[in-house]
Amino acid sequence: MTTLANLPQILKKLGIESLNEMQEKTIEAFGKNAEVVLLSPTGTGKTLAFVLPLLEYLDPNVVATQALILTPSRELAIQIEQVIRDMGTGFKTNAIYGGRSQHKDRMDLNHAPTILIGTPGRIADHIRRENIDTSAIQTLILDEFDKSLEVGFEKEMKEIVSSIPNLKKKVLTSATQKVDIPDFVGISNATRLNYTGKSRSKLEMRKVTAVDKLTTLADLLYHIGKKNGIIFCNFKESISLVSEALEEHGIDHACFYGGMEQLDREQSLIKFRNGTERILLATDLAARGLDVPEMDFIVHYELPFHEEEFIHRNGRTARMKSSGTAYIIQREGKPLPPYMYRLEEEILEPKKINLRSDWETLYITGGRKDKISKGDIAGLFFKTGGLEKGELGVIELKSDCAYVSVARSKARRLVDQLNNSRLKTKKVRISVLGTSTK
Repeated sequence: MTTLANLPQILKKLGIESLNEMQEKTIEAFGKNAEVVLLSPTGTGKTLAFVLPLLEYLDPNVVATQALILTPSRELAIQIEQVIRDMGTGFKTNAIYGGRSQHKDRMDLNHAPTILIGTPGRIADHIRRENIDTSAIQTLILDEFDKSLEVGFEKEMKEIVSSIPNLKKKVLTSATQKVDIPDFVGISNATRLNYTGKSRSKLEMRKVTAVDKLTTLADLLYHIGKKNGIIFCNFKESISLVSEALEEHGIDHACFYGGMEQLDREQSLIKFRNGTERILLATDLAARGLDVPEMDFIVHYELPFHEEEFIHRNGRTARMKSSGTAYIIQREGKPLPPYMYRLEEEILEPKKINLRSDWETLYITGGRKDKISKGDIAGLFFKTGGLEKGELGVIELKSDCAYVSVARSKARRLVDQLNNSRLKTKKVRISVLGTSTK
């Protein structure tokens, strides 16, 4: 039981001062109960809440998969994997998901990761192929389980649960309280923690009436200024239309929707997280479960079909105790849905200001498997590249590559100067990451 004793060091690594009430209560419940259902809004730290106590129940002397975490999306699987790696647990952890090569999956599974994370479709497929030995799995975590059911993974989830013979602990999480737990999960006496109604955020909602929604959107973004936000659309066709309009107005943005290639989706989120792109144009795939920075605003370019998704979208801003604004762009004369109360009209004062970010993302062809650390990369950019402290931003280290945000004004010079540099024993290529897939 050493993990919680090392809690101060773990929180320091993650840049967190202390646990919140929800996380503390979840750790307590995990230790006392075989079944836990955790309901808490997006952005409140559910991943850390279930990972910390999970580590207490893993045996470092057993070379086998002991815990399985199922997520509804690839991005959430990647996010959880990164959190566990950043914690420095010492336990082998891998994420497998659709869109990733089966060869990479098999290589990781051959080494029997102690913690396995994945989407239901990909996990079920590997269980059928007998690539995953489930006999030592004692803990099952269904993160955002209702979303997995909503997107059609019920058959696969049922198959996975029935294939684990020695299950001792089950944890289910969701960002909403309006959920029904299916019978196949086998929850009979769960401890329920509900934090969905305890938010102290300060969300403001404003309506923007439009004759031409595309023009109004551009005017709204100039009105808001250089802030971080998500623009929500219902369809990828809408995203294409809006993206073209934003390009015509010279407004940089990244795109994120289900039809994109997995690598393009990941790189869009990386550029959004590190500040290279201030605006993310997305479908409801980005409404919950994603590791993205604090949003100053969100825009409903198209209103969702259900009130539930409206709530989840709004949850991307004004998280925890912070403030934020949700803007609804509505065509002139079109009524608002019945679940929305009367909104105050936002009077736009568009200013033709430069909305470009001060950051650029560089791509490095070396990562963890090359024994490269974030410190190695920082040293290269500071010592050889000559950057000042405020000119190096976020470093995201992957298995076989890395992404680094740097001051936009220095990006091209750094590529010319540092390309073909040596990090540890590997000569790496460095380039400016291409524009986001639109």
